[in-house]
Amino acid sequence: MQDTPVLLLEGPRSVGKSTLLRQIADSCGGRLVDLDDAATLAAAAADVSLLVGGDETVCIDEYQKAPQVLDAIKVELNARTNPGRYVLAGSARHDALPEAAQSLTGRLSRLPIYPLSQGELAGVHEEFLVRALRDPHTLVTSKNSTTSRTDYIERICDGGFPLALAASAGRGRQRWFDDYVKLTLERDVRELSKLRQGRQLANLLVRLAGQTAQLLNVERAAASIGLAASTAENYTSLLEKVFLLYRLDAWGRTLSARSGALPKIHVMDSGVAARLLRLTPAKLAARDPAALTELGHLLESFAVGELVKQASWSDDVAAFGHWRTHDGDEVDLVVERDDGAVLGFEIKTGNSVPSTELKGLRLLRDKLGNSFVAGLVLYLGQRSYSPEDRLHVIPLDRIWTPTS
Repeated sequence: MQDTPVLLLEGPRSVGKSTLLRQIADSCGGRLVDLDDAATLAAAAADVSLLVGGDETVCIDEYQKAPQVLDAIKVELNARTNPGRYVLAGSARHDALPEAAQSLTGRLSRLPIYPLSQGELAGVHEEFLVRALRDPHTLVTSKNSTTSRTDYIERICDGGFPLALAASAGRGRQRWFDDYVKLTLERDVRELSKLRQGRQLANLLVRLAGQTAQLLNVERAAASIGLAASTAENYTSLLEKVFLLYRLDAWGRTLSARSGALPKIHVMDSGVAARLLRLTPAKLAARDPAALTELGHLLESFAVGELVKQASWSDDVAAFGHWRTHDGDEVDLVVERDDGAVLGFEIKTGNSVPSTELKGLRLLRDKLGNSFVAGLVLYLGQRSYSPEDRLHVIPLDRIWTPTS
């Protein structure tokens, strides 16, 4: 707000944007305009300029319901471009709106609002990613983890939505997830697009949730429900635009070992993913091969999500993605600093990490040479240690718990 005339808070429905917007309005003496209110929305349709004028900061909630508000803001900014004039909040990606709404290029800064991180839930200021980028060896300490496998599984299934966490565990929380998905599909998606086969959207979402933390294969998901691949691709984009899913792009275009540009798909919130797949803590705790595979995918989406949240408030991160060779060796998440220094992350469900599971990080280290800062294996064991040069094995909960 100190640097740009318009700040846009964008993220999933029910993630807390409205609460944050009210706090911003109160703290700066601003005016709050809620376009989720029918009367206010009607006023915007009649004369939107009445909502955006004045000298105080104007905070507009669910702005995407009246995209013409952006044109009115542009007119105001043509006369005065003071920083912090407008704060917008919306449950659809800005680039999902009509072309006419893209009128604030260069004057608008977008800030993602994600579900609550584990550190936020614990009241801890998280510095894991910053420390990993600057001094990764300091993350290896004699302090052991006390988080159990059961606790990790429960955190995955709980997710980070405030209202889901406030609901009673078990059936109450499951109902909340069901209602959240239903409302997002029926209201937010329909406001963005007229669907020809809307009933298939929910089926496609479940199929794509089954691919979480894997290479995205829209054609396979479409074929499983009898949907045309082109339609499924359009629907997948819609699901991204309302923040149910996101693509983690392939990283490292200059590395010859990289395979194509295939993205991985992740469900935005691990609790939503678990519910879509009807996976409970009891099912995930089983030791059969199917449960272990499902846990591996959900754990990766959970951990990558926590790191992406920390990247969103870090000034050190320039880019991130996943890395995969033609032979199938991979690194689950690669984080790159502005100066080109690189971190690699692997997520493992075991209580130990065999040397063979370091192969992807070794390959990345050898490819990058001195620009490779460290490779971190995040696992469900208790101890941290450094098995090789610039490779460290660290308990997963170190992401959100202090090391000393």
